[in-house]
Amino acid sequence: MSDDLSPVRTGGRPPAGGGTAAAAGASPARPDPAGAAESAPARLLHRLLRPGWPVLWLLAGYPLWWALGLGRFAFVVFAVPMAVALVRRHRTVGLRLPPGFGLWALFLLWCAAGLTLVGATPAGTVPGSGGPAGALARLAGYLALTVLLLYVGNLGRRELSDTDVARALGWLCLATVAGGLLGLAAPRFEFTSPMELLLPAGLAAHPYVQDLIHPASSQVMEVLGYESARPKAPWEYTNTWGNMLSLLLVWLVAGWMGAREPAAGRAGAARRSRADRVRVCIAVAAIAAAAVPVVYSLNRAVWAGLALSSAFVLLQLLRRGNAAAVAATGAAAAAALLAVLLSPLTDVVHERLDSPHSDGGRAASSAAAVRAANASPVVGWGTTRDMAGSPQSIAIGPSPDCPDCGNHTIGNNGQFWLLLVANGWVGAALFLAFFAQALWRYRHATSVTGSAALLSILLLLWYMFFYVALAAPLAVTMIGVALLWRRSAGAGGASAVPGGAR
Repeated sequence: MSDDLSPVRTGGRPPAGGGTAAAAGASPARPDPAGAAESAPARLLHRLLRPGWPVLWLLAGYPLWWALGLGRFAFVVFAVPMAVALVRRHRTVGLRLPPGFGLWALFLLWCAAGLTLVGATPAGTVPGSGGPAGALARLAGYLALTVLLLYVGNLGRRELSDTDVARALGWLCLATVAGGLLGLAAPRFEFTSPMELLLPAGLAAHPYVQDLIHPASSQVMEVLGYESARPKAPWEYTNTWGNMLSLLLVWLVAGWMGAREPAAGRAGAARRSRADRVRVCIAVAAIAAAAVPVVYSLNRAVWAGLALSSAFVLLQLLRRGNAAAVAATGAAAAAALLAVLLSPLTDVVHERLDSPHSDGGRAASSAAAVRAANASPVVGWGTTRDMAGSPQSIAIGPSPDCPDCGNHTIGNNGQFWLLLVANGWVGAALFLAFFAQALWRYRHATSVTGSAALLSILLLLWYMFFYVALAAPLAVTMIGVALLWRRSAGAGGASAVPGGAR
């Protein structure tokens, strides 16, 4: 089974009367037991390697890649077979490009141009704190997600359906909820991944590399003045966990509660109906269970993001004229909010609101990103830098008693600030313009999948002030853009639209 993007081929039948045995009047051949035994693995392999398999394996298998220590790198790894498939397609029927892709291509060029300034030292930063490794890794991530965008967008919906993508994202949401519960139940759970064993000891021991390759269930921090577990599995950081959960919940609803596929025959319809009911029950239970780790993650931006998501869902239902669904959704949201208010979770929320914790450091890092962008507005500085000193004094830096004091990394507090320091005002504008034009172009989408995709773009624009989007959150947004693009292009049945933009 090929991993290219060509239409699915069905096996041909021999012509009537064809074949030597038939022509000679020989009796029909009996089934070969050995061949029958081999058919089951062949069918399994055919199913596993059907068109779109890299996307499904990447999303549904992410907990495994995380356990292997490959979580952050999985997007680059699976971009390789996607790129090979795109090259094959380019040689046969050509590639389609999404509207506004020129903006994204310019952004990639801006990232490459910024590499020339990696060795420079902006004013107010620690000399030598910027290096090519981080800049190259970031560029590789952007390129991998570009491949993901083109791959999904060029696949026909008969090859990789919207439902399959939504359900794979929903499965990843279930894994994220399970990881959150694990982080609360076993906050000290961690283990050495195979990737950690394979890397040189010095490199594997680096704190940043440890965050990427060493699986752990939570980050134990003193945000509230005492040690508390903030769940993060199967992601690198608690902030990423909250960001991803917020992005994936709507896909869980779309793929596990909103998707209905026709089934042939009464028996097939009955089986499909039972499977749909099971999926709905699992999704409802997961959404209810997610409330506890969401609160204990202490991510205020996620709390606001979930409120924005609820408001957007209600707006989309109103646009579709579904008054009953609006009433049901509003009642469910009110019941969930009341349950939280009447539970001990309210005390945690109050404590978090009364404990600013990182607000000062975030404000200082954001201001430093603006100053860096003003000093190099066109291409930025290629990568992040460390601030000299701390918000209180330039003389304050890390020490054995306070390893986290001072020298905060500029751009680590949000995608927008990262764009400013790494790519300047022009690079940031190109990045935002690509997603803004997609949001405007597909703003009329009201289907379940279209609404989930639009919300993925909106949440990127919200979370960019608080969390870095690269790589997993940005991947979800790219998938959303690809689904909107191919639906609008009318690629529902074909693998290619020869008349499309090239």
